[in-house]
Amino acid sequence: MVLVRPDRIPLFPLNVVLLPGAELPLHIFEPRYRKMVNKCMSERSEFGMLLSMPNGVARVGCTAEIMEVLKRYPDGRMDIISVGRIPFRAVELFTENPLLEGQVDYLEDREICNQPPKPELIELYETCYTLIFGDYPKNLAADPAACFSFQVAAALPMDLMWKQQLLELRTETERQERLIGYLRGWAPHLQKVGSARAQSAGNGHGLN
Repeated sequence: MVLVRPDRIPLFPLNVVLLPGAELPLHIFEPRYRKMVNKCMSERSEFGMLLSMPNGVARVGCTAEIMEVLKRYPDGRMDIISVGRIPFRAVELFTENPLLEGQVDYLEDREICNQPPKPELIELYETCYTLIFGDYPKNLAADPAACFSFQVAAALPMDLMWKQQLLELRTETERQERLIGYLRGWAPHLQKVGSARAQSAGNGHGLN
């Protein structure tokens, strides 16, 4: 079934950057968001996720499709799984109702997202992922329809503003180049942290 993508959508500001193709579990407890989720499910529509910042909200976000309600609580709260779908820009915000809404323009890439990942990006991603999680990344580029840059950024606990910058770029080439630059600097830092932890474990002292 095709989802409806209207020009005005409900918005959910949160301290997270949702990327296309990324899954996001959410615990919905506020009445306004419970109502929003129920309406989106009944209408087969999406809501918009925006990064919440101390001085307001980012104007570029990503729509979220509700994939599953994992649990409903007696008091109306619910646990859901959502997945990022398409980036958008909020050109106008409407705050007259308890639920924030926005007039949005949907953003498409300027190129088809089908070029193979750059070998250096794959190597850096594997290195960083292994250093952080102690395991080799699985399902690398498992979804051929998803942009590899978004898969990498979603899988790693990167700085939120870096993820936001990637979300706002409109070509896969730019995103991969930006990621390579970021991970080049991050990998040595992770290696140093890992080495320090290993040494600390060896002499009986822990890192703060």
